Amino acid sequence: MIVQLDNVDLTYQAPDGEIEALRGLNLGILDREFVSIVGPSGCGKSTLLSVIAGLEPPSSGTAYVDNDPVTAPSPKIGYMPQKDQLFPWRTIWSNVTLGLEIQHRNTAERQHHVRELLKRYGLIDFIHKTPSQLSGGMRQRCALIRTLATDPRILLLDEPFSALDYQTRLSVSADIYAIIRQEHKTALLVTHDISESISLSDRIIVLSQRPASVKAIFNLEELKDIPPLERRDHPAFRTYFNSIWKELDVHA
Repeated sequence: MIVQLDNVDLTYQAPDGEIEALRGLNLGILDREFVSIVGPSGCGKSTLLSVIAGLEPPSSGTAYVDNDPVTAPSPKIGYMPQKDQLFPWRTIWSNVTLGLEIQHRNTAERQHHVRELLKRYGLIDFIHKTPSQLSGGMRQRCALIRTLATDPRILLLDEPFSALDYQTRLSVSADIYAIIRQEHKTALLVTHDISESISLSDRIIVLSQRPASVKAIFNLEELKDIPPLERRDHPAFRTYFNSIWKELDVHA
């Protein structure tokens, strides 16, 4: 397992008292696997990513990345938040190399790698533009390339498509899926969109109401070699959707 959580609990202090976010949470993710996390709103999905990223220490239990206990943020992990977080005053080039600057790794070799990524994914002609001159979908691809620039092994994706309109979201999620596959990365996606999770994932982990624990796991082996948009037409798609919806128990 490249990511593993063993009996992780997390309780944090809120203005109105303590909140138990995670309880006895166990999960494992294989190298190069694409896994989605779904669950009721506010159940602790983003908190789970923060624990794996080393941003929130668990109250008990242990998170492991590549067999090492997580005690701080790791260069093996790249985090892609809901919004692209591109700085409007910086060019696309200076945005996508920002992580390298922060890590003091902005070498000629790393810059060549970033340039190759920009060429490969159709953005090389926009490196002197600013974010306001790009479409929402292009901005999300830039955000992913900024994350890939530091060459992490694991990508944590916290609802990265939620700010996009429906048609753009379909296209961009398929693009980013293809990029992650081509770059041989492990991905953990938090999403509220069941259809999106089925379209992109090898497995889907359903979390319970807060405090979150693993309620169900769906293995999508029969869809694994089918591109995201084509999965939506597969006979198994509706079956998976209904089963996940039932496990979410959103009316409880």
